[in-house]
Amino acid sequence: VQLQASGGGLVQAGDSLRLSCAASGRTFSSRSSSGITMGWFRQAPGGEREFVADINRSRHTMYKDSVKGRFIISRDNAKNTVYLQMNNLNPEDTAVYYCTAGFGIITSSRGRDSAYDYWGQGTQVTVSS
Repeated sequence: VQLQASGGGLVQAGDSLRLSCAASGRTFSSRSSSGITMGWFRQAPGGEREFVADINRSRHTMYKDSVKGRFIISRDNAKNTVYLQMNNLNPEDTAVYYCTAGFGIITSSRGRDSAYDYWGQGTQVTVSS
């Protein structure tokens, strides 16, 4: 499975950005795309990679507490794509954002980076104050 993320950039505090991540590959095509959990992690300079949000095959979503009410994750199974709409951005959201995906992730494992099998290359999001 290959994950291609896009949509990062430099914005000011209070602005919005939408990240996209398209999945492809023979493994992905051979299995139902609707069975995959897709999500986003981020890593700030000098920090550890942290969970941001994910969405499973039932479209149940999970979010990091600090982004609830500001970020919205969604998916388009027909396009094998997951989106992260980020609103009211603040400088603490500055990080490299990584798209991730995995099959058969149980609810109790969601949010742990070890639960996800595939990772994209990352896209930089910079929020100036």
